[in-house]
Amino acid sequence: MTSNPNKPTFNTDRSRLFKDRFAKFGITAGGIMVLIALLLIFFYLLYVVQPIFESAKVEKRASFNVANAEQIVGLGVEEQTEVAYLLDDQGQVNFYSVDKAKFGKKLKTLNATLPAQVTSFANSAPFQGHYAYGLENGTVTIVAPKFLVTFPNNERKLTPRLGYPLGEMALEVDEQGAAIKRFAFSHYEDKTAVVALTADKRVVFSSFVAEENMFTGEVEWQVERTELNVDGRVDELLMSPDTTRTFVRSANQIYVFDTRYPSEVEQIQLLSANEENANIVSSQLLAGANSLMLANDNGEISQWFEINTDSGREFQKIRSFETTKQSKLNIFTEFYRRTFFTTGQNGELGLYYTTSEAKLWQGKVSDGEIEQFAIAPRSNAALILADNKLTVLEIHNEHPEVTWSALWQEVWYEGYPEPGYIWQSTSASDDFESKFSLVPISFGTLKAAMYAMLFAVPIAISAAIYTAYFMSSELRRVVKPTVEIMEALPTVILGFLAGLWLAPLIEEHLPAIVGLLVLLPLGILATALGWNKLPAVIRHKIPEGSHSILLIPVVLFIGWLSFAMSESIELWMFDGNVRQYLTNELGMTFDQRNSLVVGIAMGFAVIPTIFSIAEDAVFSVPKHLSNGSLALGATQWQTLIRVVLLTASPGIFSAVMMGLGRAVGETMIVLMATGNTPIMDWSIFQGMRTLAANIAVEMPESEVGSSHYRILFLAAFVLFIFTFIFNTVAEFVRQQLREKYSSM
Repeated sequence: MTSNPNKPTFNTDRSRLFKDRFAKFGITAGGIMVLIALLLIFFYLLYVVQPIFESAKVEKRASFNVANAEQIVGLGVEEQTEVAYLLDDQGQVNFYSVDKAKFGKKLKTLNATLPAQVTSFANSAPFQGHYAYGLENGTVTIVAPKFLVTFPNNERKLTPRLGYPLGEMALEVDEQGAAIKRFAFSHYEDKTAVVALTADKRVVFSSFVAEENMFTGEVEWQVERTELNVDGRVDELLMSPDTTRTFVRSANQIYVFDTRYPSEVEQIQLLSANEENANIVSSQLLAGANSLMLANDNGEISQWFEINTDSGREFQKIRSFETTKQSKLNIFTEFYRRTFFTTGQNGELGLYYTTSEAKLWQGKVSDGEIEQFAIAPRSNAALILADNKLTVLEIHNEHPEVTWSALWQEVWYEGYPEPGYIWQSTSASDDFESKFSLVPISFGTLKAAMYAMLFAVPIAISAAIYTAYFMSSELRRVVKPTVEIMEALPTVILGFLAGLWLAPLIEEHLPAIVGLLVLLPLGILATALGWNKLPAVIRHKIPEGSHSILLIPVVLFIGWLSFAMSESIELWMFDGNVRQYLTNELGMTFDQRNSLVVGIAMGFAVIPTIFSIAEDAVFSVPKHLSNGSLALGATQWQTLIRVVLLTASPGIFSAVMMGLGRAVGETMIVLMATGNTPIMDWSIFQGMRTLAANIAVEMPESEVGSSHYRILFLAAFVLFIFTFIFNTVAEFVRQQLREKYSSM
């Protein structure tokens, strides 16, 4: 039978060829989709984060002429920036629409009830929204513009009103009846305090406490008065919103009084606070009333706040800001944030944020001097009175507290003794200043990963080498799947056990844990040495590759011995209390949920990842390499070290980097096994806060679009960059190792 020469000698399996091509296409498409997904995540994170780095903007909305502008002593705007109000020196309050639809329309005029001629005017801290008139008979009347919101015909309507927070009756500040020439005041809970300069040049501090008459039900004011001793003229008076601090500026000196107890007012400090070759021209309290802002005629503005010193708490200069040099420079602060504005006779407006030491914006907003200025409650608009016009400014300044320096450099926050890296995003107080340093949580991420890798890498790599190279195939078929199954254990379970069982166990038996970490390796080495000293007849009774079973009773015995000796060691070496010894003798803080707990728990979670990849790498080394080495006279250990490990090094390194990536991104174990304290300390007995845990804890409570919200996305972006760098380095090193040892 003759064969057809044109007929193929083999049959092409078209079905298999189609499957191969389809698989290749599917794998390629899957890889491309993964890359696209990573890029989408990358750019979405950038999209959310980008607004926090936008520059501040100030734009004019519109302006209108104001009659008798020289008589205006104060102004303000309601929360929605729809209605502005102007207070004049006769007690008259005029309300104007500043909404775009009815801009400049006068809505209403109200007159404050004043029993005497006005001699001075003052306003409270911006968030309190109070204004007050000082009168010629030594009294003060406090008023507060209010707005009644109604919805007739389903349309929002604002009706201006004039409220009297303390009643229409004026407060008698000076019982001698001298005219009030200058004053400052604050209403805090049921207490009102006024510090005033009288016409006869006395500085009087008066405290009014409201008490309800139990018989008539009427509110009666209990008054305490004290005269403050101030040398020289009085240029400015300031008072903290809680009435505990009063500041009197006399030329270039600032008198600081403790007015917490009106009957025991005392001067606690005298500041010579002017800059060199300059004079102080104005002062103001920053939001929160912890910082004193001083403007000098050389254009420099300085920030002062109290810090702990050897002689107690004292005001010290912390930082300064440069603005335009001018003889008249005023400072205005926001309601809650540490932002402040500067105005002067040249028509320039400056916008600054204190903590980040940032000049956010500066520009000319009027041709003439800015006579009056007021910021809106939401800090998104402002009013200026200049050139006999009232101008509304639109302010775009959503995230002033976020700068590169605030995120990554040391910052000196109010009340802290020195600059530091601090993360504290929320508080129950409106006076609180958010602290958004990413350094401590980035540090915590690396710290947690380091301790986890210190625990996991030696165990996982050693186990992988022994399992792949020395262990019998029968035992390997049991051990390898068992370890890999550990990877399926939910990390929330590991975190739960670490926080509620392991952490108290370590605290109670710390000497046992330390002893276990030391004695266990020594015990294993001693067992191996003793085994080699036994007669060959005994050693040959154990099948080759199954010697690791002998270590089970050794490990159990050393564990029992360590815990049995724990109490005796604690009594002998640490006077019966390890924690107290660490704190008192070594100066080390011991937290129950600390880095040791995290290292053990997270290391336990990372071991299966490293073991599985490293074991496959070692086991995949071609047998002809090891057999050839052995045939040439090398021992098993020489073959392992000089042939097998070098050939498997790309895979082993990949295993370590995969484990590191897993440790860096771990959330639940760190969240449950540490105190989540964002501190920077390498101590193994203290906790940390990681990027992943921080995002998990704080994202649910963050306001969408807020600085806090966007910085959490920035933290996710930093975590993304961390893992990207680790994986890139791992791939680069792996390729180098593969090229170097592929020829073996």
